[in-house]
Amino acid sequence: MKKTNIGRKVTSVVLVGTMAATALAGCGSTNTAPATTAAATEAAAPETTPAAEQPAEGGVSGTFSGEAVGQGGASKPVKVEITLDAGKITDVKIEGEGETPGIGSKAIEEFPAKMIAGNTIQVDAISGATITSKAIVEAATAALAEAGLKPEDLESVEVEAAAAQAEDMSIDTDIVVVGMGGAGMTAAITAADAGKSVVILESQPMGGGNTVRSTGGLNAAGTEEQKSNEFTEADGVEKTLATAKEKWADNETITKLAATVQQQWDAYKASPEGYFDTPELMALDTMIGGHGINDPELVSTLTNGSAGAVTWLKDHGADLPSVGAAGGASVKRIHRPVDDKGKTKAVGAYIVPVLTKNVEDRDGIEVYYNTTANKILMEDGKAVGVVAEGETGNTVTVNAKAVILATGGFGGNQEMVEQYRPDLKGFVSTNADGAKGQGITMATADDVKADVVDLDQIQIHPTVHTDPDGNAHLITEGVRGDGAILVNKEGKRFYDEVSTRDKVSAAEIEQTDGVAYLILDQTMIDGSAVYQGYLDAGYGAKGETYEELAKAIGIPEDAFKETMEGWAKIWADKKDEEFGRTSFSNENSLDKAPYYAILVSPGIHHTMGGLKIDTATEVINTDGNVIPGLFAAGEVTGGVHGGNRLGGTAVTDIIVFGQIAGDSAVKYIG
Repeated sequence: MKKTNIGRKVTSVVLVGTMAATALAGCGSTNTAPATTAAATEAAAPETTPAAEQPAEGGVSGTFSGEAVGQGGASKPVKVEITLDAGKITDVKIEGEGETPGIGSKAIEEFPAKMIAGNTIQVDAISGATITSKAIVEAATAALAEAGLKPEDLESVEVEAAAAQAEDMSIDTDIVVVGMGGAGMTAAITAADAGKSVVILESQPMGGGNTVRSTGGLNAAGTEEQKSNEFTEADGVEKTLATAKEKWADNETITKLAATVQQQWDAYKASPEGYFDTPELMALDTMIGGHGINDPELVSTLTNGSAGAVTWLKDHGADLPSVGAAGGASVKRIHRPVDDKGKTKAVGAYIVPVLTKNVEDRDGIEVYYNTTANKILMEDGKAVGVVAEGETGNTVTVNAKAVILATGGFGGNQEMVEQYRPDLKGFVSTNADGAKGQGITMATADDVKADVVDLDQIQIHPTVHTDPDGNAHLITEGVRGDGAILVNKEGKRFYDEVSTRDKVSAAEIEQTDGVAYLILDQTMIDGSAVYQGYLDAGYGAKGETYEELAKAIGIPEDAFKETMEGWAKIWADKKDEEFGRTSFSNENSLDKAPYYAILVSPGIHHTMGGLKIDTATEVINTDGNVIPGLFAAGEVTGGVHGGNRLGGTAVTDIIVFGQIAGDSAVKYIG
């Protein structure tokens, strides 16, 4: 695979010391963990010295270190070691064990060379990795402080080191994929394996999109992995069938699905072997969760391909062996990765590096980062390529036989969100920087005329933690599926925690200040590296007793204790008379101290609407006809999720329809 940053502009900054040097104790890094390092080509890095040295000509020399809190929290800080020679940066090493692979790791990889080339620690944040970028700069600032220096004490002089703008360029390929998230990479891998040449255009400096931010898992029905679970979800199945009968009798698709599931359920009860789940039950959950406005054919394609998505990922190096519960699902079907200790971990940060490696290992795929597509090329009514803008403003034209749009949704575009949902003005967003709706904008241009569906269906997720800097952090639905409960500022539960996201969010908004606390115990923390990561990042409060935790978060101690003791009985009886929860973790009753609370509120998470497609991922125009040569997969499309997406189904969506898009483009080309 060829990786290209088109037209990157390099600016060198020379720093001149303006303050008298003060001899301070130098402290070189002694960690043995792998680190990113870059050395200046002009001079070899000096050996670490025990104290800052002041050469006669001025400027500090020595090796100095600092650390700061990033995504890994205080227990896994970002560490930076800087070597100076007469005030000039000659070497930088960065360690970030707790930073997110594919996001924070990108900043760790790129910052050393930038700091050395510019002789400055004041490097612009990597888009999408702002928290890690900030931590690196803070740690580097601490390292300079150890040398008796501050960034503002150094006079900078800018020197142009390269041509300002790359030349316009034209590329020929079989298939161009716009977007390097999960759907785009899956499509590219599938097409390349069929012998086609593929070009991927990615607007950001790294791939991953929203996929890398996914922390839950992948919903799939009828898998081998499900069979390792004891089936204890009969109440969940019965509740779904009752809901279909009582609330959706006028919806033909839901009624037919319910009849099929009823037959399957009756057969299972007559001979209860294995774990009960079917593509039809998953489709029923998806349709009910989507308010019945989903495209039934797309839902059927999704659920019937779900088990195959798990297999496809495993065949490509990403195993998802753990199966748990998620909101809106009748049974346990969210498939998750585990670490070497058997703890569940974030699915996105796990599969994106695996998919990226698959892309990189294929000679038939070229990737162009920092390259934003802005126009679909049309010829005789067919899509024949795209026009994009490189990082420096140069024009990149890709001539292709087929175009696959995998640009994601528009949850990161506040203006576009407000256009369709004015009531969501001011809500935080969990979306990646690249989720701006570019694919929808390109495809609905006058010369393409793609149709759209459900653009006003925008999901808010009920468990988003906002840090003091205003950064939004998604707390996975798996927390509630694994046994956590939600309490309000009065210390009381207020809704079924594993209901659909829209309903839980609506209930949460009605609480005092529109917020709630997720309550976990030590059993949950011990079982998940993801949950431990939330604590490491400083998201949670801790208490050895219910009263101590209540005091720590400022809610009534007596009321909270009563809630927790009441929950213990609900869990033991597996009956929630007040709110109707039917999903209970087999292992966790929230009774193992210490206890933890994470403050959460709703945030913009997913845009269900998008381009109208058929089951072959062909984009449909406003006249109801297929646009030849144009395909789309992932969050850029609409119709799959209807009015609300179930947790864990987005990853299913990108893998199932990503494969279909790759296959369909290959068949179209012939």
